[in-house]
Amino acid sequence: MPSKSSARLAALTVAAVCATSTITLTSPAHAESVRIHDIQGDTRMSPYTGQQVTDVAGIVTGVRTYGSSRGFWIQDPEPDADPATSEGVFVHTGSTPQGVAVGDAVEVSGTVSEYVPGGTSSGNQALTEITRPAFTVVSGGNPVPAATRIDAGSVPAAYTPAGDSAANGSVNSLPLRPDRYALDFYESLEGMNVQVSDTRVVGATDPYTELWVTVKPRENRNHRGGTVYGSYEAQNTGRLQIQSLGRAADFPDANVGDTLAGTTTGPLDFNQFGGYTLVASELGTLESGNLRRESTRAQRSGELAVATYNVENLDPSDGTFAAHAEAIVGNLKSPDIVSLEEIQDNNGATDDGTVAADRTVAALIDAIAAAGGPRYDWRGIDPADKADGGEPGGNIRQVFLFDPERVSFTDRAGGDATTATGVTKVRGRAALTVSPGRVAPGSEAFENSRKPLAGEFVFRGRTVVVVANHFASKGGDQALTSQYQPPSRGSETQRHLQAKEVHDFTAKILAVQKNAAVVVLGDINDFEFSTTTKILEGRGTLWSAVKSLPRSERYSYVYQGNSQALDQILISPSIRRGGTFTYDSVHLNAEFHDQISDHDPQVLRFRP
Repeated sequence: MPSKSSARLAALTVAAVCATSTITLTSPAHAESVRIHDIQGDTRMSPYTGQQVTDVAGIVTGVRTYGSSRGFWIQDPEPDADPATSEGVFVHTGSTPQGVAVGDAVEVSGTVSEYVPGGTSSGNQALTEITRPAFTVVSGGNPVPAATRIDAGSVPAAYTPAGDSAANGSVNSLPLRPDRYALDFYESLEGMNVQVSDTRVVGATDPYTELWVTVKPRENRNHRGGTVYGSYEAQNTGRLQIQSLGRAADFPDANVGDTLAGTTTGPLDFNQFGGYTLVASELGTLESGNLRRESTRAQRSGELAVATYNVENLDPSDGTFAAHAEAIVGNLKSPDIVSLEEIQDNNGATDDGTVAADRTVAALIDAIAAAGGPRYDWRGIDPADKADGGEPGGNIRQVFLFDPERVSFTDRAGGDATTATGVTKVRGRAALTVSPGRVAPGSEAFENSRKPLAGEFVFRGRTVVVVANHFASKGGDQALTSQYQPPSRGSETQRHLQAKEVHDFTAKILAVQKNAAVVVLGDINDFEFSTTTKILEGRGTLWSAVKSLPRSERYSYVYQGNSQALDQILISPSIRRGGTFTYDSVHLNAEFHDQISDHDPQVLRFRP
């Protein structure tokens, strides 16, 4: 006759098989079963990859019932003595797991797999999982293993070791050194129950209900609460993505500088769009940092104010025109010239051959006037259909707005989607052959990418040439958390070619007129310290004026908790030497969960 304990065991013993969602009875675990730390091993790749494991014991620490990666995490409550071996692992059921809850003691059988979020071509690290599982619930209501604390004292200052040159730079085979490298430290906790406390938000809540915090409050902090990315060697090791196992509706709307007070606890995951992620079963309480949107000062009568602003795929169907107008009038103080990036055609993403954007621009001009701003005039060139990249059918381009009460535009006919503007001499001064005109539209540098827009403006009798840019995006680059270290930044190749074309064009202007006032601006999609910027600058041809700001203020975009400069305004020597310019990165979007664009505008004021 079975004992009461064995009868209880038989009543609780079930297994869920993801392919069929069936429930079966199985036997208790055997003493010789593989432990979780054996599966995880002391490198990023499991020594059991591809093998069947039986009756792996653990306590359920979290259950994910949504998304494409459904399943649950288990953790061994009796860890080994090796800090490099994780005691947690994700059990991937595929469908919503049934018959399992946090606190259950389970035994899992299945295949050990290394899942690469985003696919192997992404370069992402792999997540160790048990797939095609059958599991047994041995008992319920057990204490969840104590969460490992992640804080400034536990995360190393060094980010990652260099990859193995014999393995194309991969770190997968290298022994983990969690006491020396941050990525090794996080990897050694993969799948385990972890905890952070009183963490500052460094990346606002996004539409996918995730945010970024830092466990290192002093690491490259700026006065608005962000963490500044100032070089390729300063990756900011304290950044950590936070998601939630709860309802999306319950996730807090956080801005940079807010705090998740108290403790945030849950399994440590790895995903495609952020790397190491704390998937919270317990989420800290949001405390506001009272971050306010910035406003710049108005230009003085003798100052020319030139701005760049990425309005993020603006088209007539959007409901953001009034908000953009208020930003331009209220926060930017109605600059004399505004370079707008990501102006879409008149029917947005509808792919029907439409390329004109006059309705889009007119709607914005009307909204600006209604907000109390000037009645701007504008210039632009329609692209060839589907030739400039961006959202299919949207035909994004750059457009100049200008205040005709303060600035005049010099029109020279002939500019179109495929005609390149050149440089000539008119009455001893540099002039464009067509204005507005496109810079090198036929160059391979701008294939399937936005072509630079150049135009001549006159302010108080002085000609200023402005070149508006939207360089190729960083799409396809390997992440900072890539298995390849240092990660590949393949998208730079095209931006380097683009930077060379724009540099050479401005160099021609300065060769004709040494003291010409030239402003090159826009969404450069690269950092002020990047090779792209160095190529643009050349040997004294241009200079990125964002570098006139303190390092902590050099940012226009927040990506994965890193505040970074993607939008820039570069100036010719006559403007820089004049010493009268001021530069402002106006933080009104990137740090906020309710942003109308993911970019912050930049404003340059100077006396030509």
